[in-house]
Amino acid sequence: MNRSIGFRLEQYTLKRPQEVLLVTAEIAGERDQVAIFRGFSSSLMRSTHPDPDVPVLPEEAQIVTIDRLQSPYNPASPRYIQQGLSLEEMQTLLAEVQV
Repeated sequence: MNRSIGFRLEQYTLKRPQEVLLVTAEIAGERDQVAIFRGFSSSLMRSTHPDPDVPVLPEEAQIVTIDRLQSPYNPASPRYIQQGLSLEEMQTLLAEVQV
């Protein structure tokens, strides 16, 4: 079964609750920034649907970069683990935790 990247990133954060992923993506031609923590996604730039089954990162989203941060996330003082990861680089980490 081929799972969406949004779902896989959420699963990654369930297995690594000490991390927050900050994903910059293009969705329908517009830039968005999505925080993913402990299995949940939330847009930082637009409203997030109240139903957690509605993906914040739809299938057609184009991932620009992914930042790994230590939780808890504090936008005034972020603690980066890695910045500017490509989707391909993140796929390697997803494989390591078998997501």
